[in-house]
Amino acid sequence: MRNTETQARQLALGGVLASLAVVILILGGLVPVGTYVAPMLASLPLIALLAELPMSLCFGWFAVVATLSVLLCPDRETACVFVFLGWYPIVRPALDRLPKLPRLASKLLIFNAAVAALYGLLLLVFRLEALIAEARETGAVLFAALLLLGNLTFLLFDVLLERLTVIYQRKRKK
Repeated sequence: MRNTETQARQLALGGVLASLAVVILILGGLVPVGTYVAPMLASLPLIALLAELPMSLCFGWFAVVATLSVLLCPDRETACVFVFLGWYPIVRPALDRLPKLPRLASKLLIFNAAVAALYGLLLLVFRLEALIAEARETGAVLFAALLLLGNLTFLLFDVLLERLTVIYQRKRKK
């Protein structure tokens, strides 16, 4: 009986947090900066899920949210940013076990590879006209500055994930 209650609780938690994440991604397309903020906000429920569910179910949760975001989000770029980077909170605990310098290098490598694959796909395969026009207008210096700011934002997001995980763990023990 207890196992069934636990499974029902886990399923309910995953379903509610998945719907919250999808709504955040849909609303993120309404505000220009939401393209990048919404995927970060939508991946925050993984903090609770990682503490409550096995990692395999967290990857399943991510797959469901990613699929629904691709199907339902009016802004394709927002959905694709989540698809390419929304899984990061799941692998972050494994990266945090590395020594400091390799950990930082691994995190930045993951971010930059995901961004390169994402925008390569959006520009070369999906050929999003608005994004192609924006890429043409943006000079190489501005593009490098945006990539640098993206890396900085990613590192700040990583710190946020770390601190929110500590806060959640403390609240969970009470």
